[in-house]
Amino acid sequence: MTHEDGAEDEEIWLATQRPSRIREVQAGRLAWTEVDLIDVESGFAHALRDGLEVFGIRVNHLRVGQPRHLVAALDGSRPIAPYVILSCHGDEGRILLEGVAEELARYQPFNGPVGPDQVREHFRLPGSVTLVTGCDTGDPRLADAFLDAGAGTYIAPRGAPFGYASVFAPLFFFYELTERRTPAEAVARLRAHDNELAMWQMYRR
Repeated sequence: MTHEDGAEDEEIWLATQRPSRIREVQAGRLAWTEVDLIDVESGFAHALRDGLEVFGIRVNHLRVGQPRHLVAALDGSRPIAPYVILSCHGDEGRILLEGVAEELARYQPFNGPVGPDQVREHFRLPGSVTLVTGCDTGDPRLADAFLDAGAGTYIAPRGAPFGYASVFAPLFFFYELTERRTPAEAVARLRAHDNELAMWQMYRR
């Protein structure tokens, strides 16, 4: 049997399997999509990375220790992945970022929590599907700022879900995408799961 015959046989066999983007990986692709996982002191990023890679997704794990790291990850100076996850804590419509010491603060683009003004000034997310895990980051004012910064879709909880719900939500969402559902379908199924996950909102323009 030639290589071409084997590839054709594999394609026929894969077509008989349950439809999933995983089939692309089984057929030889290294990943079916890519995620920038921005780790903002949440403690959940390693679990998210492991789960997403099981779904056949290439994960760029970017750790944030200072405000300028967050800006460097999201200011458009590097190629932004089609999907962005900010694994973080939040409060009152802001992403919580611990302030740095005074001697470092003068070198930062800002210092402390990230609200709509910082997002508009520093982030550029052309067309990305951006998912934020922090409490209250589904506030419409923060969502509008991310959309103004170029995000095509913004997904975040409007409320304070349990911490483990904020780990499960992105995994649930990407499982649904892996099963060939659209982001809107994935969020609808996520919100229908239970009251904790019903807090997650999707914003688009």
